[in-house]
Amino acid sequence: MAARPDYYKVLGVGKNASDEEIKKAYRKLARKYHPDRNAGDKQAEERFKEISQAHDVLSDAEKRKAYDRGGGPFGSFGGGTGGFDPSSFGGNFGDILSNLFGGTAGGARGRTGPGRTRADQQRGRDLETEVALTFDQAVNGAQVPLAVPTSQPCPTCHGTGAKPGTSPKVCPVCNGRGVEAQSQGIFSISQPCSNCHGTGTVIEDPCPTCGGSGAQRTVKRLRVNIPAGVREGSRIRLAGKGEAGLRGSQPGDLFVVTRVQDSPVFKWVGDNLEVEVPLTIPEAISGAVVEVPTISGRKRLRVAPGTKHGTIQRLRGEGPPKLGGKARGDLRYRFVIDVPQSLSPEQQEAVDRLSRVMNGNPRARLLDDARGSKQPSGAAS
Repeated sequence: MAARPDYYKVLGVGKNASDEEIKKAYRKLARKYHPDRNAGDKQAEERFKEISQAHDVLSDAEKRKAYDRGGGPFGSFGGGTGGFDPSSFGGNFGDILSNLFGGTAGGARGRTGPGRTRADQQRGRDLETEVALTFDQAVNGAQVPLAVPTSQPCPTCHGTGAKPGTSPKVCPVCNGRGVEAQSQGIFSISQPCSNCHGTGTVIEDPCPTCGGSGAQRTVKRLRVNIPAGVREGSRIRLAGKGEAGLRGSQPGDLFVVTRVQDSPVFKWVGDNLEVEVPLTIPEAISGAVVEVPTISGRKRLRVAPGTKHGTIQRLRGEGPPKLGGKARGDLRYRFVIDVPQSLSPEQQEAVDRLSRVMNGNPRARLLDDARGSKQPSGAAS
């Protein structure tokens, strides 16, 4: 019997570690041992699988409680290379709720309901992974490689969990229902079958490769099409690309969360992009034609004479695509007047000449308005 793995030790955190500490430790180790950064290194790939499995358990409150108690799938481990199969959390408890309340139980990670087979109810878990994108990839779309730690049907038993030449048997305790009913007064409480642990079947002769789980841990490599217009934190669903279902049942889905690198030029403002465009003082006063960047190249904009600091000019419909639609946002250009921090003698002389010519006081009206607001209505001047 294989030893119980110490997932806290795998991630290098204490048993009282917070969710945030577990997440940080996982991300640090996942980056270090990711298969894309360690091509051909089998040891790094195995370490990546261990780290991912540890995070899968410790990042889920219910799984972590079960692991800390040492019960359920965490209490003991079968032989072979398969070991613990996290997909055993997929749908069994949903079956119990369905039997109790006669409806649908569970969320995206394992739905049950009338008319569905036990294999459907034991569908694989949904997985979630992150992908790093440049700003251009997010705006224009891209195809990116992914390496996702997951499980796949055991190649020896083809997902049945039974030794080749044999097959799982109907559980004699629950007769294939997966639950046992216990009467307590007027109530009847259903619990996972103590013999088959909710699967409805028992394996008398387990597969030597996977130890009866029907699955093996692996790293699935995919190329994912990222649609144009994704943002930081967008979630892309890939149906059927998640965890393999228990003993050959339906796989779960894979959700890809985008992490988008900031652009040094473009800033998101709602569905639009904004660019800060510096203007010299003469350009702001007299007007000019200036060259500005777009998401596909460059354009020339006309700056009107007397343009004020903070004035915004738009190019409508020339911004980023709106995710899920054909429309596009706008490009907003915010003009800011570039005031030099120091002047050469020649520049200082030019500024002095300009101030003598433009010798009005632009604050006079401001001061008059402020003075007038302090006098009561109808007061003698």
